[in-house]
Amino acid sequence: MKKLIPLMILTLGLCAPALALTLTLNEARSAGRVGETLSGYIAPRSQDRETLALVEQINKARTDSYQKLADSNNLPVDEVAKMAGTKLVSRANPGEYVQGINGKWMQK
Repeated sequence: MKKLIPLMILTLGLCAPALALTLTLNEARSAGRVGETLSGYIAPRSQDRETLALVEQINKARTDSYQKLADSNNLPVDEVAKMAGTKLVSRANPGEYVQGINGKWMQK
């Protein structure tokens, strides 16, 4: 039991930044500051420092995740990213922006 408590505290500590990041991403999506792309990455629609930093942070995490999936499934990482991009674009909520094949933004 004594070993379990520090593990739980560590787990909660690691989850809090991820939760905050997710809320920030959801807020940025809802505000139209970022949008999903078919490449599997988000792209900025606003060029302010906060939005650009968020995009960089989210896309880095996605790259790491896609690489792990690609390695475990013996697939090219860009293929995994494109599959994820298709799902993320289709799952975008009404009012959020997605980038079409032609590179133009559209609001769902």
